[in-house]
Amino acid sequence: MKISIGNDHAGPEYKMAIVKMLKSKGYEVTNYGTDSEASVDYPDFGHPVALDVAEGKADYGIVICGSGNGIAMTANKHPKVRAGLCWIKEIAYLTRSHNDANVLCIPARYTSVQQAIEIVDTFLNTEFEGGRHQNRVDKISCK
Repeated sequence: MKISIGNDHAGPEYKMAIVKMLKSKGYEVTNYGTDSEASVDYPDFGHPVALDVAEGKADYGIVICGSGNGIAMTANKHPKVRAGLCWIKEIAYLTRSHNDANVLCIPARYTSVQQAIEIVDTFLNTEFEGGRHQNRVDKISCK
């Protein structure tokens, strides 16, 4: 499975821990994030991840910024992307199972690194339920 990941200056530590975990489980990872805590603009790292997902170059994306909101807004501008902001693993489960999210947004300033790893693991190991949820997901995109 291919995962694209991106982060701004709030998330280098999180990204590095997540990438290490993903690679240990055999995932192929494309890293668009910064490794520095020097201030950068989150759209510069969110757009490439969302493009990879939208174009089928990645199965899923993971994006990280301080609140998770800015990078989520950025990712959700792309057709075929359903980015969900998750701060606990239970939300990650629901965003996958009910919303078929394909990009996970993590708020680095509101989770620990260990929580973030658990959120990623839950997100990647949860299947979309379909059924009544598919009707709702079909209504998300503006045509």
